Amino acid sequence: MEGLPQEKLAALHTILKEMGSVLVAFSGGVDSTFLTRAARDVFGPNTLAVTARSPSLPETELAEARTLALTIGVRHLVLETHEVSDPRYAANPPDRCYFCKQELFGRLLPLAQREGLRYVVYGAILDDLGDHRPGHRAAKDYSVRSPLQEAGLTKAEIRLLSREMGLPTWDKPAMACLASRVPYGQAVNPEKLGRIEAAEEVLRDRGFRQCRVRHHENLARIEVELSLVPRLLDPTLMADVTRCLQDLGFDSVTLDLRGYRSGSLNEALGHGT
Repeated sequence: MEGLPQEKLAALHTILKEMGSVLVAFSGGVDSTFLTRAARDVFGPNTLAVTARSPSLPETELAEARTLALTIGVRHLVLETHEVSDPRYAANPPDRCYFCKQELFGRLLPLAQREGLRYVVYGAILDDLGDHRPGHRAAKDYSVRSPLQEAGLTKAEIRLLSREMGLPTWDKPAMACLASRVPYGQAVNPEKLGRIEAAEEVLRDRGFRQCRVRHHENLARIEVELSLVPRLLDPTLMADVTRCLQDLGFDSVTLDLRGYRSGSLNEALGHGT
């Protein structure tokens, strides 16, 4: 869909109104927060946002989701999901995200039915069409809709509109589930996810907002914004970060000189950016 961001926002509101009622899969990221706000604007404070809690979601993200839901003014539920216990997910194949979304949507749909809500919606956007996103297949299988994508909204437009709305997530760094830091084919388990969460918290505590710690078994590969690579190369800071990550159980720590790249582990599949 072509048009100005405000026109796409109007189209989004029309799409939501036609749905009648929705349950929003709410991670607290840029896109799901914007979608939740749009749903609130259409349906009022009884809009239901649901956040899935599992080892693949950092506790800081869950806490932020709670705060955002309160700020936006919607009902908010936290739902325990168990994708990490699914051996298909834990084996970490390239379509791992399918099994994650299968678990999520399989739990959200009955909840929506109990609440009398017609649709489950989630924050897929136009940009996602060009990336490796097995979760979209699960959404189709469960008839979960992506109104932002239907309205033709891009990440840049969502950030712009979020800023105009006063949403604090307008400049929030991209955040994917912790399992996305583990190379395909290497097992995903709660211990690894917890180590990744703690390692990335080390970097954020030192001012690196956009960062990833890729978990290559006993090696941690750090990605930060390219402009901040020289800062992390400071010997004192690097020694501090290395010591902290080794304390978490990594034998070796390396810095990717190419900087942060969204979905860099998808590069082996030909989908990296």
